[in-house]
Amino acid sequence: MFPFAHATHPEPQRCCDLVLAQLRAQMASEHYASAPGLGVLYITDHYAGNAQDILDHLGAELPWVTDWVGTTGVGIAANNVEYFDEPALCVMLCDLSIDQYRVFSGVSPLGAVEMTGFEPHTALIHADAHTADVGDLIAELAERTQSGYVFGGLSSSRTTSAQFALSSSGNVQGQGLQRGVFTGGLSGVAFAQSVAMVSRVTQGCSPLSKVRTITACEGHVVLTLDGEPALDVLLKDLGVSLQEPRAAIAKVQHTLVGLSESDQHALGKSGHFEEAVMVRHIIGIDPAKRGIAIAHTMSVGQSLTFCTRNPQAAKADLMRMGTQIRDSLEPQDWPQNWPQEVQDAWVQTELSEPHPARKVLGAIYVSCAGRGGPHFGAPSAELQWLRRALGDVPLVGFFAAGEIAHQNLYGYTGVLTVFTQDQVLPTQA
Repeated sequence: MFPFAHATHPEPQRCCDLVLAQLRAQMASEHYASAPGLGVLYITDHYAGNAQDILDHLGAELPWVTDWVGTTGVGIAANNVEYFDEPALCVMLCDLSIDQYRVFSGVSPLGAVEMTGFEPHTALIHADAHTADVGDLIAELAERTQSGYVFGGLSSSRTTSAQFALSSSGNVQGQGLQRGVFTGGLSGVAFAQSVAMVSRVTQGCSPLSKVRTITACEGHVVLTLDGEPALDVLLKDLGVSLQEPRAAIAKVQHTLVGLSESDQHALGKSGHFEEAVMVRHIIGIDPAKRGIAIAHTMSVGQSLTFCTRNPQAAKADLMRMGTQIRDSLEPQDWPQNWPQEVQDAWVQTELSEPHPARKVLGAIYVSCAGRGGPHFGAPSAELQWLRRALGDVPLVGFFAAGEIAHQNLYGYTGVLTVFTQDQVLPTQA
C-alpha cells in the first residue's frame, strides 16, 4: 500500500518531522511500499507562505521520492480526519514506476516534447481558481488524455494558493530555477493506462423539482423552461411569490440548479443526482424578461433541476459512492468453489486484516470547501462516513474551491479516486 501521513503543528518543520516519522514507520512495515517515488502533498493555507520550505525539507529527508504534486486548501483531509482552521499537512507516497506517470505544470505542460513516448491516460489536476477560463483549460487538458477523464480540484486559500509540481532531475525541460512551487495556472500528474484506478463523484445537493428542459436562453440567462417563463417556473417550484419579495429572495438565495446535457440522466433511481449533473448558483432574476441568471453559460436542450444543499442527501450519496467502489473491488464468486477450510481461512484473514479493502493501494479525495467542517454534523464527519463505507485505507485530500471530474468543474461535490491492484485470491494449495 501507499505510505501516508498527516499532522498539525504551529511550526511547519516540526509538522514535517511528525509526518516523516509516520512515513518511515510505515515504509518499514511489510504492508506498505518501502521506496515509492511519487509524493502527493496537501497543506492548509496557514502554511501557504512556507510552501517552498516544506517541499525542500520533505525532499531532502525522502531523497528517493523524486517527484511531487499537490496544492493548498482551506482544509485538508486524511483517512478519518479533516483539518480546518489550523496549520496542517498530509502526504501520500505512490509506489509507481517512472514510466507510469509524468508531472506537468505551466512550464512543462501535458503533451510537451519532453513527454514524447508517454501516453497519458488520465490525470490528477490542481488549478488556481483565479485562472481565466479555467473550465475551458481543464476540458482542453482532458482532451490530451486517452480516456478524456481527469480528476482533482481548484486550490482554495484565504491567502496565496501554492501548487506543488516537481519532477525528477532532467525530466522537465523549462523548469529552470523553479523549485517545484507555483502560483496560478494548472499543474498535476498524468498517469499511464497501466495505473489501475476507480473514480467516482458524490453529489451534495438534493432536487427540489422535477427535471426540466431549457427551451430558450441567452448566455447566462434562462428565459423559458419547458416552454414557460423560467422565473414563473422557479417561483412555482419554490412555492413563493414576488408579492412577498423578502421571503421569495431568501428562498431563491438558498436555491441552486443542477445542469446536465439532454442525453444524460439527471436523477438516479433513488432520486439523487447522477455524476453528469453540475450544480451552479442562481446569481440573479430578470422580472422584465421573466428569466433567471445562472453562473454558467447554457444552451437550449440542456436539463435543469432546482436543488438545495442537503446534508442528509450528501451523507447518503457519500456512503453510496464508497460502498459502490468497495463492492466493485470484492471478489464476486469467492467461497462457492473453494473447500470449506479455504473459506474459513479466507474469512479469518479478512477479519484480521487491518485494511479490509485489500485491493486498495491508496486514495485521493477532493471535496468542496462548503461540505467540510460542520456540514455533515460534526468535525471530520465526512471523512468518518467515507471510512465507514470504503474501509481503513491510505487516503489524503483537500477541500477545494471547485472539484474536477470527467472534463467538468463541479461544485458541492466530492471526487474520490482509488488506486487499485489486481485481486490476489487464496489458492487451494
